[in-house]
Amino acid sequence: MKEALCVLCLVLLLSVIEAAVTKPNSANFIECLRHRTSQENPITDAIFTADNTTTFLSTYLSYTKNKRYSNPNYKKLLAIVTAKHVSHVQATVVCAKYNGIQLRTRSGGHDLEGLSYRSSIPFVILDMHNLRSINVDVSSKKAWVQSGATLGELYVKINEASQTLAFPAGVCPTVGAGGHISGGGYGNLMRKYGLTVDHVVDAQLVDVNGKLLNRATMGEDLFWAIRGGGGGSFGVILSWKINLVEVPKILTVFRVNKTLEQGGTDVLYKWQLVSTKFPEDLFMRAWPQVVNGTKRSERTIAVVFYAQFLGPADKLMATMSQRLPELGLRREDCHEMNWLDTTLFWADYPAGTPKSVLLDRPTNPGFFKSKSDYVKKPIPKEGLEKLWRKMLKFNNIVWMQFNPYGGVMDRIPANATAFPHRKGNMFKVQYSTVWPDANATETSLSLMKELYEVAEPYVSSNPREAFFNYRDIDIGSNPSGETNVDEAKIYGSKYFLGNLERLMEVKAKFDPENFFKNEQSIPPAPVM
Repeated sequence: MKEALCVLCLVLLLSVIEAAVTKPNSANFIECLRHRTSQENPITDAIFTADNTTTFLSTYLSYTKNKRYSNPNYKKLLAIVTAKHVSHVQATVVCAKYNGIQLRTRSGGHDLEGLSYRSSIPFVILDMHNLRSINVDVSSKKAWVQSGATLGELYVKINEASQTLAFPAGVCPTVGAGGHISGGGYGNLMRKYGLTVDHVVDAQLVDVNGKLLNRATMGEDLFWAIRGGGGGSFGVILSWKINLVEVPKILTVFRVNKTLEQGGTDVLYKWQLVSTKFPEDLFMRAWPQVVNGTKRSERTIAVVFYAQFLGPADKLMATMSQRLPELGLRREDCHEMNWLDTTLFWADYPAGTPKSVLLDRPTNPGFFKSKSDYVKKPIPKEGLEKLWRKMLKFNNIVWMQFNPYGGVMDRIPANATAFPHRKGNMFKVQYSTVWPDANATETSLSLMKELYEVAEPYVSSNPREAFFNYRDIDIGSNPSGETNVDEAKIYGSKYFLGNLERLMEVKAKFDPENFFKNEQSIPPAPVM
């Protein structure tokens, strides 16, 4: 009888232990964090829970850039850890895994679908914004940048060290380096120098077991995967080592508008034919958007042409008059400046704005939705006109960005990094709409889908390619707590093309139990 009772007690004890391990428990998770970190680097002040609603909500909102996701699910979001030391990152990974809690990691909060800070199952957010150190070595033309640093902070730091070094990344200064670089971030140096991932030479990553790895210890397969395959499926990127690139002391920028009434459609059509064939030193974005017309209550489309040239204005003028005279570029449209000032120009700050504004981290999100496409042959004028008609049906702000390819992008193999969209593309399109309040959400999302459908005949197909850093849940997704391989292949083939299979194999090797997952993560390759 006693033996039977002992066996029964043991079974009950084991079931309690098993439940404690498998059922998410925020108290156990937080106790685990404290146990796994040292007094030299205490974690207590980095932990925020719903018990203190005010600080918890402000911490959540501080890096939530899309207002569509500004209400945290208090039943699902168990804690936010704003890591201040690598040990905090390691502890968060280990403790979340041990307690059966999903982990979402965010750096700058610009994840367009909020997958780095929301989930429908119990989860914690590992917020990297405190891990933002940047070290620039001018002699080797390299820098280490932590994931929580913003692009603006990186640009200022580079400029303080050198007037002729730069990094080919994006034009939005508040984007976090962690996600931007890992997804294959691009900017106005793309045609000359390629993408962020083309200049990564080392990285620090915390793996599923809480180990801190670098390129040598993670191996070339994992190092390949995190350069364009996103870091979130494989671990937590702590920092990147990047090669910096040379830029002249004087660059030239311009911004010229052409409305439909001024022949904007014709100029844009010609832009398609020449923008990928410009000299590599010239990057010229076309940005169609809805604007007010000359008559009251009338609306039209203005195509805004933004350009950056690695050289003086006179040389740029000569190129434009030869290649795209239809734009009617004038010398007074051109502005010569240093590289850091061009980052202010692209971020739409007025001339004379102090560079310190690039260090700001504003917390004023709006409601928005973005989608993406790749275009491999010119969109005919009648196709552009169909797009204009659909854009004019929006009641709120809407635009399309055409970002030209060509140059070095044609010469980097599709499998050199996990980012696959290289040769054969004329330009990448980003569709975006912004609206003022939640009441307009349903209509705005519906119109965006309609605009995307209008574009379908004119963009890539089989698959219809998409840019991973412009997250779009519409192209395929899994539930928060599952990763169905067949479903993952739908969105994965659009983001990663022929590189998906290798990414799945790397995932199976380094995270076989699929701990690091979200609605659009890479699944482990099935065991055959």
